[in-house]
Amino acid sequence: MSSAPLVSSDSHASPAFCAADVARGIGRLFARNGIWCLSEVPLKNGRRADLMGIDAKGLVVIVEIKVARADLLGDAKWPDYLDFCDRFYWGLPPGLDRAPLESEAYRPQTCGVIVADGYDAEILRPAALDPLAAARRKTQIENLARIAMRRHMALLDPLCISLDTVA
Repeated sequence: MSSAPLVSSDSHASPAFCAADVARGIGRLFARNGIWCLSEVPLKNGRRADLMGIDAKGLVVIVEIKVARADLLGDAKWPDYLDFCDRFYWGLPPGLDRAPLESEAYRPQTCGVIVADGYDAEILRPAALDPLAAARRKTQIENLARIAMRRHMALLDPLCISLDTVA
């Protein structure tokens, strides 16, 4: 765990964090809790989920990572992710002002909040369960599996991916 407290609200007390730091911390938290995720997952609507995973019950989780207040306030596309997951979280670094996430525009009754640094993460507000239709969940899980297998194969044999005719 880093020396910076995860729940600090003083933006001057925390070092700068990039999205990769936040993703790594959330990935570690999720792994300890049986949620396995991938980063940068393309969705059928043209959006790309920062983190998308599957929990032990087969539920789909998406995390949208924001490391700057302007990026958080300027993001109008995030509701597009809700049709592709059972639970949605905001992933933020320590020190980033979380107050906007309490407003109705950010659906606090639905969206969870995770604060993370490069070493660990903490769920400050659990995400509400908003179940996907079974067919949509099956499609999402199959998509995640194919992406994971393709990425794994690329690690094992980078030349194999050049033979892939389907992007």
